[in-house]
Amino acid sequence: MVSKKWLIGLCLIPLTFTAAYSAEPTPPDTNALVTQDVISKVRDWLTNPIVGLSINTQNDVRGSLSQAQIDELDQQWRAEREAKDKPLISATLAAPLSVYLLRVQAQNLGLYTEIFVMDANGLNVGQSSITSDYWQGDEAKFQKTFPVARDAVFIDEPEWDEDRKIWRAQVNMTIADPETDKAIGAATVELNLTELQRRAGFGS
Repeated sequence: MVSKKWLIGLCLIPLTFTAAYSAEPTPPDTNALVTQDVISKVRDWLTNPIVGLSINTQNDVRGSLSQAQIDELDQQWRAEREAKDKPLISATLAAPLSVYLLRVQAQNLGLYTEIFVMDANGLNVGQSSITSDYWQGDEAKFQKTFPVARDAVFIDEPEWDEDRKIWRAQVNMTIADPETDKAIGAATVELNLTELQRRAGFGS
């Protein structure tokens, strides 16, 4: 006769193995990976005239919006994500800045998983893919950059992407007008830390 204890132990083995197998790996050292050189390269392609021109244009159009109007746009964006017709999302994705950011993402061969640029209100101006919301003004990516300084940089905590099996981290920075040197908006560049780690030769 088979022992009940033996059967219970046998049943627990695959559960234990599965739990260990699915656990996320140790996060990489973000400070060691996201160097000044990495940040400088991001700043370089953000100096393209299309970036500043697009932000300034949107600031002129939407710079005086009330918080209620900003919230309404954000709610519209969220609703459009689930709707068939997406006028606000389509217009933003078709903007020249979005086309430029998508090209930057593609040219860097997996190093950037998402890029978006915000105006002085924290509203999206251009993006490489559809974001979950349109207004970023209530989030750290905007609050710890644009209002802080013209050259502020905020690197968020790394997150494990279970679907892609990669570590990601958002590098956020203020964007200044090249002519006036005043802050006009901000950018969020989501880095594939796993790929950055590979390129840096730190191993996996």
